[in-house]
Amino acid sequence: MTHKIRDLTVEGLARVEGEGAMHVVITDGEVTDVRLRIYEPPRFFEAFLRGRAYTEPPDITARICGICPVAYQMSSCQAIEQACGAVLDEPLRALRRLLYCGEWIESHVLHIYFLHAPDFLGVSSALELAKDHRDLVEKALQLKKVGNDIMEIVGGRAIHPINVRLGGFYRAPTKRELRPLAERLRWARDAALETVRVVSAFDFPDLEIDHELVALHHPDEYAITQGRVVSDRGLDIEVSEFLDHIVEEHVAHSTSLHGHIIERGRYLVGPLARYTLNYDQLPAVAREAAAEAGLGRECRNPFRSIVVRAVETVAACDEAVRIIEGYSEPDRPAVPVEPRAGVGHGATEAPRGILYHRYSIDDEGTILEADIVPPTAQNQDAIEADLRKLVTANLELDDHDLQHLCEQSIRNYDPCISCSTHFLDFTVERR
Repeated sequence: MTHKIRDLTVEGLARVEGEGAMHVVITDGEVTDVRLRIYEPPRFFEAFLRGRAYTEPPDITARICGICPVAYQMSSCQAIEQACGAVLDEPLRALRRLLYCGEWIESHVLHIYFLHAPDFLGVSSALELAKDHRDLVEKALQLKKVGNDIMEIVGGRAIHPINVRLGGFYRAPTKRELRPLAERLRWARDAALETVRVVSAFDFPDLEIDHELVALHHPDEYAITQGRVVSDRGLDIEVSEFLDHIVEEHVAHSTSLHGHIIERGRYLVGPLARYTLNYDQLPAVAREAAAEAGLGRECRNPFRSIVVRAVETVAACDEAVRIIEGYSEPDRPAVPVEPRAGVGHGATEAPRGILYHRYSIDDEGTILEADIVPPTAQNQDAIEADLRKLVTANLELDDHDLQHLCEQSIRNYDPCISCSTHFLDFTVERR
């Protein structure tokens, strides 16, 4: 069957962060081109970090994203601390993990309820969702606020925390300040368990991905702030080897770079990769929730990523309770980080996946080079591949329904396009 050419343009895709467009070409009933075109202007953070003091990246790079600033702070701190030979005391490391748990909670809840759930519930926005499910939205806001409050108490404020510095923090919270959070986090853990039950009942389109899954892995904990870079196909490297195996390439249709594993091609970071590669490190309460939700030891349907994020929210709440209950106030809020010439690498698990930083500094602590590889840039090729597969399997849909399915597919990955961007201009050509 030969289709006439039809163009469909949507001025902006709601419920993602950033700007871009998607172009689909269908010729004689076959998908011949799919391009996710990111056109948000480049922001040149790597360029203007050059010549800055080695102490500045935690505050500067946090401004890349208002949703996951802690990820940028933690990855940049790790990289520079490695270059300078600084090692954190265990209480400071635990405090950083607690701060990161706060970001995971608030980011995952934002995505689950306000960005992604409307797709499954047949509404166009969280405001519409609140009309029919007011109790659900109110509970979501309370749950998100628990994450924000962790960031305020530990990080100084909920957005772009100001208490983070190289070597630790400007000020460490007291036990008395953290203690009230523990009880609220127990409520949050129960609310997160309810969230797993709610989202696991959604109707999920059938799509299985075959991308190589890449995540941090730590033998003793669900990897967030540290670990080796591993994959389901045998990759197992130190963070310092990241750029030896992974390369970013320019593509003509996007201002965002596309990440590939050298000689192996596309890969995927984020919740599906973390869950599949680190299932055994999840706390028992999260594994039980996953089993109740019908997830096995791995998940390869990106539409079910909303369930995995809910399971990770349970894990973050449980981990935060554990850290607070075992918290000992550190002897000092930060260890010294003295400048020296060297190269340092840092990687942590942002809610959307691995965020890698590399810095080269001189003896005086001046930054000579900076590399930042955000998760959304790493996932761009995989997103395009999924869209091609999805469109191919649903050519019988009209443009309106096909557009909705593609937008929902993109939201599976919770793309932070400004990290890599409001989109979407959606164009379908049927020839």
